[in-house]
Amino acid sequence: MGSKINPLAMIIKTAIIIFIISIPIASFPSEKKDLMSGSAWAIRREIDRAIDEVKPALVRIFVVFGEYSNGREVKHEASGSGVIITKEGHVITNHHVVRNAKQIVCTLSDKEEIEAELIGTDPLTDIAVIKLRNEKRKEFPAAGFGDSSLVKTGDTVLAMGSPLALSQSVTMGIVSNTEVIMPKFFWPSNKLTLEGEDVGSMVRWIGHDAPIFGGNSGGPLVNLRGEIIGINEISLGISGAIPGNLANYVAERLIKFGNVQRSWIGLEVQPLFRGSGLKKGVVVGGTIEGSPAEKAGFLPGDILMKIDGREINVRFQEEIPPFNQLIMELPVGKKIEAEVTRNGQEITLQLVTQEREYVMSKTVELKQWGITARNISLLNAKEMMRESKDGVLVTTVRTGGPCWEAKPQIESNDVIIEVNGEKIKTVENLIEITKALTKGDVETVSVIVTFERKKERYITLVKLRIDKGLQDRGIEVQKAWLPVAMQVVTKEIANELNIPGINGMRITQVYSNGSAEKAGLKVGDIITAMDGESLQVFSPEDYETFPAMIRQYKIGSTADLTIVRGKERINVAVKLEKAPKPPDELRRYIDHNFELTVRDIAFIDRAQEGLKEAEEGVMVEGVSGGGWASIARLAVGDLIRVVNGETVQDVAAFERIMKEIAVKKQKSVLFQIKRGIHIFYIELEPAWNNN
Repeated sequence: MGSKINPLAMIIKTAIIIFIISIPIASFPSEKKDLMSGSAWAIRREIDRAIDEVKPALVRIFVVFGEYSNGREVKHEASGSGVIITKEGHVITNHHVVRNAKQIVCTLSDKEEIEAELIGTDPLTDIAVIKLRNEKRKEFPAAGFGDSSLVKTGDTVLAMGSPLALSQSVTMGIVSNTEVIMPKFFWPSNKLTLEGEDVGSMVRWIGHDAPIFGGNSGGPLVNLRGEIIGINEISLGISGAIPGNLANYVAERLIKFGNVQRSWIGLEVQPLFRGSGLKKGVVVGGTIEGSPAEKAGFLPGDILMKIDGREINVRFQEEIPPFNQLIMELPVGKKIEAEVTRNGQEITLQLVTQEREYVMSKTVELKQWGITARNISLLNAKEMMRESKDGVLVTTVRTGGPCWEAKPQIESNDVIIEVNGEKIKTVENLIEITKALTKGDVETVSVIVTFERKKERYITLVKLRIDKGLQDRGIEVQKAWLPVAMQVVTKEIANELNIPGINGMRITQVYSNGSAEKAGLKVGDIITAMDGESLQVFSPEDYETFPAMIRQYKIGSTADLTIVRGKERINVAVKLEKAPKPPDELRRYIDHNFELTVRDIAFIDRAQEGLKEAEEGVMVEGVSGGGWASIARLAVGDLIRVVNGETVQDVAAFERIMKEIAVKKQKSVLFQIKRGIHIFYIELEPAWNNN
């Protein structure tokens, strides 16, 4: 008979084994190390050495970045990884980690937090460089690059970074493939596109099985010599890293120039056809209209054999990225020769390269227009079949904003070409014209806008709104008021209270120091009549009936209330007071820089939130998602008491303080907040826009 297995004993035994395996090798006594094979011990020493080389240079990156939707810039928070590559504090990471960054804070391996600035970013290779700001520190620990062309399948590699925004970590694996591309059968999703750029057109990823997760992006892939051989970017079953040679090439140019200058010839190619029998060259699929390649005379079906003296061999899709790198690394503006085979004949073509623009220009928010927009690139213009790059491309439109309300509406992908007859060439041009139009104390400015939608040209009237911030909401004629809070007594409630047939208003709160409290009204009293007139209230929808009766009286007059208190009916004479202003009648201020709305403290705030009469400040009435106030975790209902050490008495004071902050473009703004019974500070760190 087989022996029975004790499940608990097995669990304990397994836990002990796992615990022993997890103990670092260095913690074993020396005699235990002998149990390991010499090769295993040697590998462990290599791993330790590689970690020691790179870990001090690891950086965890926290970013506040902008995305553009519904006509506005919406801010989000994200995290990623990076590695210091110069002693001056330059950090390499992914473009998608820091794109549209408004604020960057880095945590070093020693837990120190340092702000960073964006030096340059390249969406085509998904590489970016940021620089740590720290005048106190002369040098930073930096990691070096190895030669990624020497990486082979089966090599042991370490993936370093901060997965899920956790502290720096290391995972280990082997290289699975040195030429990973997106397979064709993923179509139409076989492209990794950033800002309109196809990253896979330039990058063949180093595939490896070291686990990486969200937050690892931008972290280094390291060999056992402690050299960076890749920058981790993707995880699709296997992990993928941008080869270190390409990443280093891009980083060096970003550090030196702030961008990567590339050549463009407008040639579209594809691998040799399997049935062609050819062993060298690349098939010309076509040319972009007006491009250097078209002007040079390239035709579809040509076989490009050599360009600028370099032989071409593109038999497989994996060889397209190196070809694109070759073309883009040609000197800009250089006259070059290309040799093609056409119908069996060799032909030499001459062309002059031109500088390649990114597909998408930087997007900006134009608040007065209620849109986000960008300049038109050369490739944009050609794809849109436009003759020039002049105009401003609308990317999103805010619902209810000036362009949305125009008739006809201005929509996404429309191109603004004129304002009041003045031609618009760029976003910067439109910003300057807008500043000139909105000078002075006007609240709206009407302008005639000419815009293009595909091949059609429209005109429309747009009423630009200039929000001055402080708003007085209008004041109703003040009316009489009974200083209590109430609810309708329904038939069901009356039955449960054993007072069937009673309708009226039950007092839920008696406001302190008011005439109701002085008259002796209590919570739980049910008002059934006023001056002998029964209250006709039967459901919650009838709530306003009784306050409407009170408003017919003069302020200061006395009303005789019939009250049911327990089983008794009593009459109570109460003096009616002047109604306090409701929240929707108080002054408010909209701060567009921080995207928050505040108002003065209402009577109801003090009554319901327990605010003392002497307590000052402004109530937060609105916080736009994705704004600086939202990023700082300000919430509706918060009481702002102090801003940068200055006490806030009311909305007018808050407006003055915030406008002074905007003029000075202060880097840090400190709010003291009261939320319920808690008092604390929140720090807002805006990235000021110039437009």
